[in-house]
Amino acid sequence: MPTTYARPDPSLVSRPPLRTDNLDDATPADRERALDGSLVGGLAWTGAARWLAQALSWASTIIVARLLTRTDYGIYGAAVVYLGIVQLVNEFGLGAAVVRDRGLDENRRASLGGLSVALGVLFFGLSVAVAAPIASFYHEPAVTKVIMVLALNFAVTGFRTLPNALLAQDQDFRRLARIDWTESLVQTATTLALAIIGYRYWSLVIGSVVAAVVGTIMTVAARPHRLAWPRDFKPILDPLLTGWHITLSRVGWYAYSNADFLIVGRILGTQALGAYTFAWQIASIPVDKTSGILSRVTLPVFARVQDDAAALRRYVRGLSEGLALITFPLSFGMALVGDKFVRFALGDHWVAAIGPLRLLALYAGVRSLMTLFPQVLIAMGRVRWNMWLSLLLAIVMPTAFFVGTRWGVSGVAMAWVVAYPLVAIPLLVVYTLRAIGLTLPGYLRALWPAFSATAVMTAAVLGASSLVPGTWGRASTLAVEVGAGAAAYCAAVYFGHAGRVKAFFEMVRTTRR
Repeated sequence: MPTTYARPDPSLVSRPPLRTDNLDDATPADRERALDGSLVGGLAWTGAARWLAQALSWASTIIVARLLTRTDYGIYGAAVVYLGIVQLVNEFGLGAAVVRDRGLDENRRASLGGLSVALGVLFFGLSVAVAAPIASFYHEPAVTKVIMVLALNFAVTGFRTLPNALLAQDQDFRRLARIDWTESLVQTATTLALAIIGYRYWSLVIGSVVAAVVGTIMTVAARPHRLAWPRDFKPILDPLLTGWHITLSRVGWYAYSNADFLIVGRILGTQALGAYTFAWQIASIPVDKTSGILSRVTLPVFARVQDDAAALRRYVRGLSEGLALITFPLSFGMALVGDKFVRFALGDHWVAAIGPLRLLALYAGVRSLMTLFPQVLIAMGRVRWNMWLSLLLAIVMPTAFFVGTRWGVSGVAMAWVVAYPLVAIPLLVVYTLRAIGLTLPGYLRALWPAFSATAVMTAAVLGASSLVPGTWGRASTLAVEVGAGAAAYCAAVYFGHAGRVKAFFEMVRTTRR
């Protein structure tokens, strides 16, 4: 049967909102309503904040791309490959471990927070020491100073791991959203201002550091907690073990997620890396923002119902349906109009980014659906499966990228479209669905509205493209295709799935906090 949203008991609608910090004595209906309200409210606040900031970031990205060169993006991208993976180790999975384990007392929390700060300082010093050898690997001396400056983020963000996790555990999504929005706004404004006055790749670097400082100050002020160096590691052994498995999982994920940048930069050169990096950034915008929103909100909610398979099934179906309705048209739409978008918005000197952009946009539509499954497994305590899967992909994907370099940056992008689903679908999607008692056909039925509406949108865009006269300019052609696709998608959703959409908004209305 198709996925539906059950109408809540009318007697519950008039009741005041329930707090989510003490639901042990609540009735099942009240508990479900409170968690639904927290989830919907968290998604609304986090989504509004991040998409408002992203609207400014989109405009800024276009302007910055016109001011910087592909080499500038390549230098920044080369440094980020190393720094990103160290950031995952630096945090050591402690934030997720704290969110999942609600039984930690104040002393153990303080010990975990103090350990996070110490690790941040340690990895800052390590990064300064290895900056020059990494720059030599890329044959680009400028990467040395870029790594040293960006490494300041490790020391700074170590102070926010514990308070950020406690805010998430408290499900204080409104405050977290404000912090996220402010941090994104600061980074956008700083990067744009520095790019305009000619700071080249340093505008990207300094913008990141300034944003990290501002975000950390706001997070610590919002949820202060004392820090302490753990004199005895036995009391915190369980969260440390969980954090270790999460860390290895994230390291594996980061290794295969960024191996393409490393391989492109090393084999195809800095200019090719610049084109590929920019294509990835544009293609990933819808997915990265929605993934960030879900990651912020879903783990605390899933952790509350980690032993309730029925609740987990309901959340996975509902969230997957809503997620696909948002990301599918954006991702597949970019794949359809990517060539015209690049030529119009960025100019012909970015034409090398068109091929990888279209392929990566297709992959982004699939990747958006993968966001929920690791969160479910972490909440259920099955962190080892995540770990081994990530380590397997860390072997498979770099091999596929290396083979893909024979066909340039488009060949590397094609590896994402072909190799990743072959591994992730059976070992991540199917495994997680079995863990919560949901069949694959039952899950796919939740995606049918997005699948069918996107197919209608694709036909509309291709039809509009064939009818537009060749004498029209790039802006007019792009506007017609985007307009036709958007209109067709909205019409397909409204007329083809009106009942599902109405039920969804009814659920949102009655669970609002």
